[in-house]
Amino acid sequence: MNMPQITDRAALLRNRSRAEPDALFLQEHAADALQERLNEVNRTFKSIAIATGFPDFWHARFPDATIVADDEMLDLQPQAHDLVLHAMCLHWANDPVGQLVQSRHALKPDGLLLCTFLGGQTLHELRTSLAEAEAEVTGGLSPRIAPMGEIRDLGGLLQRAGFAMPVADSDALNVSYANAFHLMHDLRKMGENNALTQRIKHTTRRAILIKASQIYAAHFRNADNRVDATFEIITLTGWAPSDTQQQPLRPGSAQTRLADALGTIETPLNRSND
Repeated sequence: MNMPQITDRAALLRNRSRAEPDALFLQEHAADALQERLNEVNRTFKSIAIATGFPDFWHARFPDATIVADDEMLDLQPQAHDLVLHAMCLHWANDPVGQLVQSRHALKPDGLLLCTFLGGQTLHELRTSLAEAEAEVTGGLSPRIAPMGEIRDLGGLLQRAGFAMPVADSDALNVSYANAFHLMHDLRKMGENNALTQRIKHTTRRAILIKASQIYAAHFRNADNRVDATFEIITLTGWAPSDTQQQPLRPGSAQTRLADALGTIETPLNRSND
């Protein structure tokens, strides 16, 4: 069965080619956060691979890493790396589980995956404003922002991909702009504008954009007379399975009573007859 093509890869690559280096603050934020996580891991990684849509940026941050494009087939050799970073691109993947499976295959046993990408709360303010504006002006809706996974659903992706000790967490990055037009302009500069296959190919009617800007300002203006925008950054952490990893104990296999470990006296429950 063919995988649904939610993302138009040609449009995505075109958008990324027009990105401006000084606008890549999302990549900067993600790289800083990943480096902090790596500093907390008591391990030296000697063979790093990074899947990304912005190779120049990530090569500058990790000059010794193997950099590959986030194509549907990742150009990674099996069990060649002890660390894989999937950097800020899973939200554009037509097959996110496939991307994670390929990342696991590229890891040596007990190798680490850190996958960071935009989550479902990203730009909820803009989505709401555009939807209300388009419905009011045209009476309908069109796809404008890529569907992004919710944190409650994403932890299971790592398990489906075969990772051990899976963890999913999120971080909200709050940014402010003068108005919605400045936000939309910034999205183009960072290469994150609309690349959906089902997007409308013609230019959005100006009446829709003006109305969306008005709705945005009415509902999401802050105390500084600017509008807020949310970027949710989700990070998935998982380890390639290995026989040397600690395994959870089987239920009922404990050798020490909990009361003894806590230094308390165990009091049996009184059971009354029904």
